[in-house]
Order: sequence, then structure tokens, then C-alpha cells
Amino acid sequence: MGDKVFDHADLRGARFRDVDLRDADFRGVALSGSILRGVELGRVRIDGDIEDLVINGVEVAPLVDAELDRRYPDRVKMRPTDVPGFRDGWDVVERLWAGTVDRARRLPADLLHEHVDDEWSFIETLRHLAFATDSWVRRAILGDPSPWDPLDLPWDEMPDTPGVPRNRDVRPSLEEVLELRMDRMATVRRVVDNLSEEQLNADTEPVAGPGWPPPESFPVRECLLIVLNEEWQHRLYAERDLDVLESQPTEYRVAR
Repeated sequence: MGDKVFDHADLRGARFRDVDLRDADFRGVALSGSILRGVELGRVRIDGDIEDLVINGVEVAPLVDAELDRRYPDRVKMRPTDVPGFRDGWDVVERLWAGTVDRARRLPADLLHEHVDDEWSFIETLRHLAFATDSWVRRAILGDPSPWDPLDLPWDEMPDTPGVPRNRDVRPSLEEVLELRMDRMATVRRVVDNLSEEQLNADTEPVAGPGWPPPESFPVRECLLIVLNEEWQHRLYAERDLDVLESQPTEYRVAR
């Protein structure tokens, strides 16, 4: 029947009966509240935020979380509850990302712009993390209504927003992006180092003007947890893709 493409489609409440979805590709898809019965599910990979997932009567999310915590002992530090915990969590982020950047430096510059399995390139990943910091720390917590750098990169499904850059065509060097990245990481470091328990448990003041997040009030704790989660998840994605890039024939790679 040929390829069927649903791009930015609203299929809420849709009913699928006797449908063949083998080898389908779902990206940026919201499936909350979905019910799948009588399905044949094999050779399926799911990456994303998973909660309240019940398979054959078993709540799966806690099992997945426990296994991920076992595989990555530092992962529990991405769920801090107090100020020292947030400082320790950011220590982990800085340490792990330093190793990932060292891996990237050993690759040819062009490979850092490669898209593995249609995911973001390494350079784009760093640009997106700058956007996340600008959004949730510089805008939401520090109150800058327009903190964006031209290299900031929102997530793909974000609607175009006045004043928020999203240039997917620019190809900055690793050093150019790292200059922005290190500046934004230093901002987070200053925030957590100077954070008090009272500030951690307070809400942000809404900022004026369009942007992300919306001009609303947010718990400071949630803003920082979002940043930690972004840092953790995107480093894992970057490491996964670096494994693929490093497997390229040696003539395409820098000698180690």
C-alpha cells in the first residue's frame, strides 16, 4: 500500500482495528492513555518517558527504573531532594559530559554533524542543551525574558515562537558550540552553588513575553530537575551515537 506518513497529525481518540504496523517508526509521539489489546509485540524498541505502563497486568515502569539505576549508579543523583543533592547531581553532569566531549574530539569534525538513525547530531545535541539551560535556568529561574543565543536549538516539535531561534542549517564547529555550552554550564553551576533550601522550594516569577517555557510560574525544584533530566538523557543518546560513529571505517576517523 506504500508508505503512509503522518506528520504533525492529531490522531487523538483514533481507533485501529486489524491494522498492520510492522516496522512503523514513531518519533515525538504522545501515547498517554492508549490501550493496546490483542497485539503482537516483538523486536520493539521504546525510548522515552514511560510511566503507568501495564503489560499483561504488570506495571513495567518501576522495573525499568530499577534496572536503569542498577546499570547507571549515578542515575539516582538526577533525582535530588535538597540543595546538596542538586550540587552533587551537577557534579555528575560535569564529570560525565567531560568524558563524552573527549570522545567526540577524537572524531573528524564532519562526523559530529552526522545524524545517526535520523537523531540529532552531536553538535545539535549540545545546541539543544544550551536551549534547555536558557529556557529553564536563565529564563524561568533568573528571569531573563529573552535569553536565547542564535545557536540555541529547540526540540523539533516545538512550534515556531517569535524570538526563539531554531536554525537547523547552520554548521558551527565543536569549539564554537562548546564555548556556548561551557558558558551555560557555568550558569547552572553558579545557580546551584548559591542556592538555598528556601529558594529551592520557592516558585519562579513569571517573565513577560513569548518564549519557552510559557510566561508562568514554576517550582524552582522542577526547573532544575528538568535540566538534570535533559543533561542525563541526551548524554546517553550522544554516547549511543558515538558508538556508531566510532565504528566507521578507520579512513574516516582520526587516528587514536
